[in-house]
Amino acid sequence: MITGGKDSDCRNLYLELLKKSLTDTLFAKEPNAENPNAAIYFAGFVDHYIKGRAVTMLPMCRLNNLQNCVATIIREGIPGDLIETGVWRGGATIFMRGLLKAYGDENRTVWVSDSFEGLPEPDKTRFPKEAAFHHGGIMQRVYRRMVAALPQVCANFEAYGLLDAQVQFLKGWFFFFNQTAPIEKLAVMRIDGDYYESTMDALTSLYDRLSRGGFVIVDDYGEDAWTSCRLAVDEFREKRGIRDPLFAVDSKCYWWRRT
Repeated sequence: MITGGKDSDCRNLYLELLKKSLTDTLFAKEPNAENPNAAIYFAGFVDHYIKGRAVTMLPMCRLNNLQNCVATIIREGIPGDLIETGVWRGGATIFMRGLLKAYGDENRTVWVSDSFEGLPEPDKTRFPKEAAFHHGGIMQRVYRRMVAALPQVCANFEAYGLLDAQVQFLKGWFFFFNQTAPIEKLAVMRIDGDYYESTMDALTSLYDRLSRGGFVIVDDYGEDAWTSCRLAVDEFREKRGIRDPLFAVDSKCYWWRRT
């Protein structure tokens, strides 16, 4: 139930603190993703996220976007659960569960979908730049293939008091596990699969379950140097005849609403 007054003030305070804790920005500034000096941003990114305590790599503007989407589907009564495909340490899905608790929504499930073994091997013939990045020093030695094991993600949920029956884990590569998951309807899909095939698999296996009025958020749509994520989204939208406009959260993350 959404109410006003003091309840609204307490909810907003909780959600702001939750975002700052998940991003580890209670006492530190997040790296500026729009910094024109790529070397400075990269160094800050590694220190703050990979080596640091942050539970999510999402900058605050992307968490604000996620909050707006979830608040909208609750306010408008759009049916369906919430899912993120590609969760790393679980921060965005922890925030999803925190949003449902803050708004008193006891009927939706947060689906946490990941291999929990890192990123999949790209097809080097079809996606050479992804394969080169995947086997490069940054991904292998610095990012450690983005591995965050399932017990670690569960422990992060538990640390925030948000590991309960409204959280369900899907362990495995996206297409099979998302396709066979007992998900009837979705209201928010957040796709963070990094590569072409992970992005396409998530869209192909889940989009038909997205309610009218539901949201699709694609984390890496604006990335060009190391991924073909944008190509996957554009091809899927063209094949399905999707004309709903795409909106930018920032230079890398985009979203649309199914109409």
